[in-house]
Amino acid sequence: MTRITVLSHNIHKGKSALGVRSTLTPLSRHLRRVKPDLIFLQEVQGRNELNRRLDGQHDTLSSRLNMQAVYGLNSQHAQTDHGNVLLSRFPVLQAENQDISDHRLEQRGLLHVLVNIDGYPVHCFVVHLGLFKQSRERQLSAIIERIKRLVEPGEPLIIAGDFNDWNEKLATHLMSSLGICDVFEGCVQRHDSEVPKFGFSPKRMYQQWEQSDLTQNLEAGRIIESLKALVIKPQDAAPRTFPAIFPWLRLDRMYQRGFVVHSAQVLKGKPWSEISDHSPLLVELELMAKASTKSPSTEPINARTAVVKKAKLK
Repeated sequence: MTRITVLSHNIHKGKSALGVRSTLTPLSRHLRRVKPDLIFLQEVQGRNELNRRLDGQHDTLSSRLNMQAVYGLNSQHAQTDHGNVLLSRFPVLQAENQDISDHRLEQRGLLHVLVNIDGYPVHCFVVHLGLFKQSRERQLSAIIERIKRLVEPGEPLIIAGDFNDWNEKLATHLMSSLGICDVFEGCVQRHDSEVPKFGFSPKRMYQQWEQSDLTQNLEAGRIIESLKALVIKPQDAAPRTFPAIFPWLRLDRMYQRGFVVHSAQVLKGKPWSEISDHSPLLVELELMAKASTKSPSTEPINARTAVVKKAKLK
């Protein structure tokens, strides 16, 4: 079946981590090198009347990468606006941007795009959740409700973006509600490396104690082995993405249904740490035919770029 490469990245409005440099040119160059088939982007400026270099970023990336772009306008101001974007090498069939804003201080939208991958419809959801815990919980409920209402259980889907879920409270509910999987769980190969992180949580210490490794090592005087038992191994560590210069928080996620995950990684270090304050996720997926109904009847959207404004759906 078809293998595709999927990338997700919060591009920080096309500026460096400190906001002092425009980074759209190096971003385009390195995206061309990676050659993703689908790109899920957050914090993309559709309009910037104050700085031409930052204006129309979805159009610029669409042209430079020779991909179709759908721009979901979320936050609109007098001279600027920004939102989520899906860039696709595959035909775009439908697109809608749902308003999931929780309060006036944070304008958030869920960009839902249906693409045709070699005759199979695949639902793509570009996500950027709020900074406050209760907002994220309500926004997650809106995402789950939309998918249950509009996506058939057998249809493949990809959900990716900046979840701002640094305390990792949303993942279990999202996966159990929709029957989806985190791409880093059970992937065939993980290419990136992680700095080991000490796990001195009461739960982990109790688990180690129950497994007797810690007890036996302490009784035998093996201090180094005891410390190793309390350290999360690099290959088992969470794929952390923020801040890009030294990723320590897991803000960016990707979930899938109907695919085999062949590889998953966080693109760390230069040049990515110089492009944004987030590190991108890069995943290789293989579409499973049995999870999809072939030949969607909807005609493709022919425009190179499409702008979809937020709509509160009834």
